[in-house]
Amino acid sequence: MAAARSRQAGSTENREIRLVASGDLRLSANQVCWPAQKEMEAAFSSAVAKHGYRVVRAHPYRRREGHGFINSQKEGMEVFRNIPPDAPLVVAEAVWQYSHHVLPGLTTHRGPILTVANWSGTWPGLVGMLNLNGSLTKAEVPYSTLWSETFDDPFFTKKLKTWLERGKVRHRTDHVRPLSDVKIPSRERRLGEQLAAELQRDKAIMGVFDEGCMGMFNAIIPDHLLHATGVFKERLSQSALYYETMQTSDDEALEVRRWYEKKGLRFCTGRDPATELTDDQILLQCKMYIAAMRIADDFGCDAIGIQYQQGLKDLLPASDLVEGTLNNTSRPPVRSRDGKRVLYRGRPLPHFNEVDECAGLDALLIHRVHSALGQPLETTLHDIRWGDWDASSTVDDYVWVFLISGAAPPAHFIGGWKGASSERQPPMYFPSGGGTLKGISKPGEIIWSRIYIEKNQLCLDIGRGHVVKLPPEETERRWELTTSQWPIMHAVTHGVTRDQMMARHKSNHIQVVYAKNAEEADRALRTRAAMAEALGMRVSVCGTDLPHRTK
Repeated sequence: MAAARSRQAGSTENREIRLVASGDLRLSANQVCWPAQKEMEAAFSSAVAKHGYRVVRAHPYRRREGHGFINSQKEGMEVFRNIPPDAPLVVAEAVWQYSHHVLPGLTTHRGPILTVANWSGTWPGLVGMLNLNGSLTKAEVPYSTLWSETFDDPFFTKKLKTWLERGKVRHRTDHVRPLSDVKIPSRERRLGEQLAAELQRDKAIMGVFDEGCMGMFNAIIPDHLLHATGVFKERLSQSALYYETMQTSDDEALEVRRWYEKKGLRFCTGRDPATELTDDQILLQCKMYIAAMRIADDFGCDAIGIQYQQGLKDLLPASDLVEGTLNNTSRPPVRSRDGKRVLYRGRPLPHFNEVDECAGLDALLIHRVHSALGQPLETTLHDIRWGDWDASSTVDDYVWVFLISGAAPPAHFIGGWKGASSERQPPMYFPSGGGTLKGISKPGEIIWSRIYIEKNQLCLDIGRGHVVKLPPEETERRWELTTSQWPIMHAVTHGVTRDQMMARHKSNHIQVVYAKNAEEADRALRTRAAMAEALGMRVSVCGTDLPHRTK
């Protein structure tokens, strides 16, 4: 439990606010993203100054490295040694960040803490901030949080003033209801409880290819909490995945590629491996897919997660094509080493991107509930990357950009495999290249959810939404403002506003799954909520309003 915080942010005589900026571990990312961080800090400092306070950076810009981020856990510890423990502190994020760079210092800081992010798709500070918020929640560190596009809008200005004067700020979360306030029909409750009992009795294995991807403390489930659900980790090594990949034959890998192309997947290839997707990169991705399936079968895994960042990024092309393929029912067949069995025939092998174990557990629950209800099995996590009103005026609602680096299954896309393409991952983050699994999510009814840890308990937030179809030019606008190589979902959350989502959500990741129609989506939501509660989770249902449809 963290030490008690001082109540007022501006209680120091000189009214100074300390600022830290957590960054990436990858130098190239920190250098490219620094100008956006610098601009964001200037805007935030100006907003603070209008209230009579002054922002002081707690660590310098390093001219030799070309950025001013904290870029390791060790550096973060050194920075916090020189911050007065009772000083009001802001963690300002305009980019993706590694939470463990600052988490050790934040756990013992006694002054009020504020996490702040820019509202931008291009510079995903809000993604980094949500990850840090989830990590602080798990670590039981009190904090406040704010976000803004301009840092001078009335919402931000009023909330900032409150934090500066009182050391805390609260947001409306009246869209959240405990499951006890939600009527669950007896049939759905019985099914949820039955599925929970089956999982706890028969148990399941979650294959984890190295834990703690990119410092995501919030994505690691302690064993004692996981075991209570009937799920156990098989701790696997990415070095074993690399070895198995290199033992896979070219002929088997080429069969996988031919399957992709026969189904309509379009590979956008070139000749320069430093900046383009090459045939050699694709071949290694196909080998990794076969290797992952065989290792999962070796250990009897019900779901697997590959870390990739860091570690494999220096050895193999991106794992995202592999991940999206694993999450799909229709995928290239992989046989056991003796050739006698097709592995995981006729169903996905759920993969949780970036070894997010909370998403992995959620995917296991989804698989069982949707199997029992005859609903689609394909599920994935996305980043809550950004959101905006529809510039084409086709849709009245606020439309989120749910976006992940390639783990989305083609069953979610308009056109399935024929609507999918594979483009080279951005070199800034993926030096070894590799293709994504890109597509536009199809219109339809979805259930969104997030499992997280609060006060040493597993919790589930769950809600409804739908995916809208936007005109091509609006989709392209959103892609260009985010990451155009990645799969995109145009999501509308039912009864949950932008600011309510930001105030409540405890992760950069959000889990999504389709249902056949609205009625069956509601049934699947209620059944999964009942199952989670029977497994000992604290369940909250988020949002109740009916959606607005297209004009």
